[in-house]
Amino acid sequence: MQSANELQVWIAQLDQRHYAIGVGLTIGILGTSIGLMIALLGPWLTIAAIVGVLAGLYVITDVNVALYAIIATLILVPFGTFPVKIAITPTLLDLAMGGFLLVYLFQWMTGRRQQFRLTPIHALVAFYIMWLILTFALGLRYAMPTSANIRQFSETLLSIGMVFILSDLLRNPQMLRRLIFVILLAVGAQALIAIGLYIAPDTLAENILVRLSRIGYPDGGVIRYIEDNPALGERAIGTWVDPNALGGILAISAVMIAPQILSKKPIIPQRWLTSAIFGTVELALFLSSSRASFLSFGVGLVVIAVVRYRRTIPLMILAGMLFLLLPQTQNYIDRILQAFQGADLATQMRIGEWTDSLTLIGRYPVFGVGFTGTPEIDIYTDVANMYLIMANQIGVTGVIIFLVTMGGIFAYGVRAWQYAKDDPEFSAIHLGYHAALLTALVNAVADLYFFRLDFQSSITWFWLIVALCLASSRLVLEKARSSATQDVPNF
Repeated sequence: MQSANELQVWIAQLDQRHYAIGVGLTIGILGTSIGLMIALLGPWLTIAAIVGVLAGLYVITDVNVALYAIIATLILVPFGTFPVKIAITPTLLDLAMGGFLLVYLFQWMTGRRQQFRLTPIHALVAFYIMWLILTFALGLRYAMPTSANIRQFSETLLSIGMVFILSDLLRNPQMLRRLIFVILLAVGAQALIAIGLYIAPDTLAENILVRLSRIGYPDGGVIRYIEDNPALGERAIGTWVDPNALGGILAISAVMIAPQILSKKPIIPQRWLTSAIFGTVELALFLSSSRASFLSFGVGLVVIAVVRYRRTIPLMILAGMLFLLLPQTQNYIDRILQAFQGADLATQMRIGEWTDSLTLIGRYPVFGVGFTGTPEIDIYTDVANMYLIMANQIGVTGVIIFLVTMGGIFAYGVRAWQYAKDDPEFSAIHLGYHAALLTALVNAVADLYFFRLDFQSSITWFWLIVALCLASSRLVLEKARSSATQDVPNF
């Protein structure tokens, strides 16, 4: 009996020793790992990595949080990459989208999600994806792909594929409204960063941005100027590095936010706060000196005013007159006039690119030249116009398929607007999403970031807007059908 008791005591002590050893080893491994990270990455990036790991663990527990992480990543650190190379170096957006897809698929596997929901327009999106794959394959005749080509093209397909996933995921207006709130906060933060870096001395701003080189950002020459000439003035870049890409994101976001200021049921009850964020984003857009983005922003606001808020038209006219007359805006107005006259260097370079692009389109009109290279030395695909670079790479046929898809989205949205305009829950978000998509399409006339493969965040942002438009229209029409069914008398 005494031997049995002694054996139990010994086993208990052994378990306690194993537990203590396990705890000690865990603490030792964590301490060593953190010390190594501090030595390799520095204290700030180490803290960021630890916070990122903890945030990642939280993200994979909730699909909505995972979606918010995608939005925050693409707006705040669009070109960030994983600080440590493991075979390949995934972008932070890759990791965020991977976590989102993991949680989404897990919901299907566990039966928490059923009945995949799509719209008729998704057939056009699917056809567009198939055309991209076909032209990529045909382009292999001219040049073999690099690992970067394959990765970027795969990321593009994933970004477009999010249209299917998000349209199914967003099944109630509350989710759509929360997304506006997340976008509002993220783009407001980006606008503050852009303004702060613009105001800061160039040396300080450069030093701050160079610190991001540990996560894939440039390690020098970051500050941008008008026509690359410091004498002409600095351009706001935020963490987007390119001022035109930043301008596009800000313009689209501002147009999406604008209806919330006058909405009967705004996302944020304090309208002054929404107005303050809107004004901050507008100022950052102005400081980016992106003329295409600023003009497309104006087009988006005019559409919103004409379609829904006509009482704001006199105010917009007054604001336009002030913009034309204020001394602080004269240089900006002069640059816009130069653009329409083709008098400045940037516009002349664009015109040259457009001319060369028409030459390429004339030689390869149907399928373009694909994404891996050009068959002739005297032609190139990059051109500051999304529709022309599309025609270069996927042919005029691909551009037509794209435009038909966009037309289908707006036709579907107009049909839903008949019901959404009288619904306080939907009217502002539905109009904001579609006006934002129109802003992107107008902005694309003078920029290429929504199609150029190495701007994954811009491409993801564009197709996210498409998904929000389709999800909004589908929910409006579903609600209208449900109401009509309930109104039918029961005999």
